[in-house]
Amino acid sequence: MAQVPQTFFDALAVRTWCGLALKSLGRAREEIDAINVYPVADGDTGTNLYLTVESAVAAVEAVFTAYDAGRPTLADAARAMAHGALIGARGNSGTILAQLLRGMAQVLATDGETAHTDGSGLRLALRNAADSARQAVAHPVEGTVLTVASAAADAAGGAEGDDCGAVARAAYEGARAALAATPGQLAVLQRAGVVDAGGRGLVAVLGALVETFTGEAVSAVSAVSGVHARVEGGSHTAPVAGDSDSLADVEECTDVLQAGGPAFEVIYLLEAEDAAVARLRERLDGLGDSLVIVGGDGLWNVHVHVDDAGAAVEAGVEAGRPYRIRITHFGAGDVHTTGGERPPRERAQRAVVAVVPGEGLDGLYREAGATTVLARPGEPPASGELVDAVRRAHAREVVLLPNDAELRHTAAAAAEQARAEGIRVALIPTRSAVQGIAALAVHEPERRFDEDVVSMTSAAGATRYAEVAVAERQSWTMAGICQAGDVLGLVDGDVAVIGSDVTATAEAVLDRMLAAGGELVTLVLGDDAPEAIAEHLEARVRESYLAVDTVVYRGGRQGALLLIGVE
Repeated sequence: MAQVPQTFFDALAVRTWCGLALKSLGRAREEIDAINVYPVADGDTGTNLYLTVESAVAAVEAVFTAYDAGRPTLADAARAMAHGALIGARGNSGTILAQLLRGMAQVLATDGETAHTDGSGLRLALRNAADSARQAVAHPVEGTVLTVASAAADAAGGAEGDDCGAVARAAYEGARAALAATPGQLAVLQRAGVVDAGGRGLVAVLGALVETFTGEAVSAVSAVSGVHARVEGGSHTAPVAGDSDSLADVEECTDVLQAGGPAFEVIYLLEAEDAAVARLRERLDGLGDSLVIVGGDGLWNVHVHVDDAGAAVEAGVEAGRPYRIRITHFGAGDVHTTGGERPPRERAQRAVVAVVPGEGLDGLYREAGATTVLARPGEPPASGELVDAVRRAHAREVVLLPNDAELRHTAAAAAEQARAEGIRVALIPTRSAVQGIAALAVHEPERRFDEDVVSMTSAAGATRYAEVAVAERQSWTMAGICQAGDVLGLVDGDVAVIGSDVTATAEAVLDRMLAAGGELVTLVLGDDAPEAIAEHLEARVRESYLAVDTVVYRGGRQGALLLIGVE
């Protein structure tokens, strides 16, 4: 079915574009991975671009869901798109794509009340996107996605009229032509006989933009037609994704591309001030290459290739607060290694993968042997992050703990993807981190898989959960109307108590939960919880409920002031 075209660039157009871009990258992902030879021939550019856009889609959908009636503004949707891409950016190309989307959002969100913009606004957005992405890269290289983005902006600038469809099509055609020329600009592409993988991904994203405004899908064939450009100075033709002979050539060429270089890819999100990030750029530039730092307004995504991964992380600690740290070793057989091959690491029989809401619980879960995915407040992980964690666990059998009712569908999609890769995955529908703690406490890897899953599911289901948080706005609840700033006590996901004092509200919630019985109370304190609240609640349990034990953990920046579990 043809896509209904969008006349103007408004919030709905942002939503449509993101969805179409995700589908387009999904179709092209394996092909883009296959032609990935620069800056590292690690075959993941298509996957990284897909995961980056998937995170943008999730953020935009969350904004639309938040509006019970009406529609978000263009600024709301554009900012969500950029933020989602920023926090979910993967790899070199994904990080640059996040900055391209952020550059567009800076223009589209200039006037927060504007309902839409036309072709002139789209031109400015594409120009700012290309310029800001180039500025984010420490040492820009021609023949890459940066070249393709600049060409798209140039072509859009020359489009006649203010029709968004005409501007988008001009940008797409300019990007496609630039992509065809990339082998003549970058020697590593010429040797491998391919176009730039990141640029190929951007062409797919711009093709989705054309479909958004015209309703006409850009087929995979037309997206690469004319890209078999004859390379100057050579007798061969530059192949592209979709050409099976070309992909075979790429695989053969990776053997030729072996060269020395940094051993690790380091990526993390960073909360830091602009001045500190400027110093960080200088520090990381001296440690390695492929340095890209994108973002702003206190939140950044840092990407670099280095030999000393620890030093790269330490530099982030000195600059601010790094989190979601991912370190990937460019292992035997890729572009950065030479010499003998290493035997593959043996898979474990079973592992637990869990989503955790704060650094404190992240450490607790890791100590218990789990592979974790850190979910910061307002930044739920995408399914790709969960699949990645399942892969990192490197086990034949995996128990997945989402620890959040809102992640049910995301976790189910991740489990399905992992099963398609031959991993046996059981999803336990934990709705809170305290239920995950209970499940992890009875986990026994030596037991039969089914028995272990049943035991963990039973322990999670027998744990009632609650949280104490502060209301952000006035709203209707099961306990009545709350005002912004009220303290809310939620039991099993529903508001049960509305109060003005955190400790008093927490005590009321705890009494309500223990009225039905219990043997163990688990308290997980957030950074903003009152200092004496744990001591007060422990005393309350000791004095009023015989034979009930209490255990206290520090959760860190987990969103809620307090998590409570009763089992």
